[in-house]
Amino acid sequence: MGILTMTGIKATAYTCKVDGIYYDLDKTAKTASVTEGDSPYVGDIKIPKSIIYKGITYSVTTIGRSAFGYDTNLTTITIPNSVTMIEECAFRVSGLTSIVIPNSVTYLGVGAFSDCYNLTSVTLPRNITRIEPATFTYCSSLTFINIPNSVTSIGDCAFQNSVFRSF
Repeated sequence: MGILTMTGIKATAYTCKVDGIYYDLDKTAKTASVTEGDSPYVGDIKIPKSIIYKGITYSVTTIGRSAFGYDTNLTTITIPNSVTMIEECAFRVSGLTSIVIPNSVTYLGVGAFSDCYNLTSVTLPRNITRIEPATFTYCSSLTFINIPNSVTSIGDCAFQNSVFRSF
């Protein structure tokens, strides 16, 4: 089991750390969820499709709640097509400037990219049907977003206080 830290900005619990990325593991389903850790993510991060921990392979399927939240020095992220879910506030107040979300993702949590002040460009997956409330709120630099035809619902305040205003 990971270490629980109660000092600083983040209080974290995680199962393991592999190649600089923290994970929670579901040992029954053999899946891994990227989570926050003891130190912030910095620079360019490439999430793998799977990890091996203690001789067992786990498929990386989720970017967990607040996983990259407040990581202001995170600049780019590569998400593999094994990921199907990006949970609530996953990238809130991160330093991302652009993101391409793979077509495997079918869910973006509430506030997933809120307060990403440097985010200028977003490519949404073609299988997403809903943009949750506050997903891109306060993304003051957002000037480009592709919204696929599959989107049938946009939640309240999804783009509140963002530069981007038309679809």
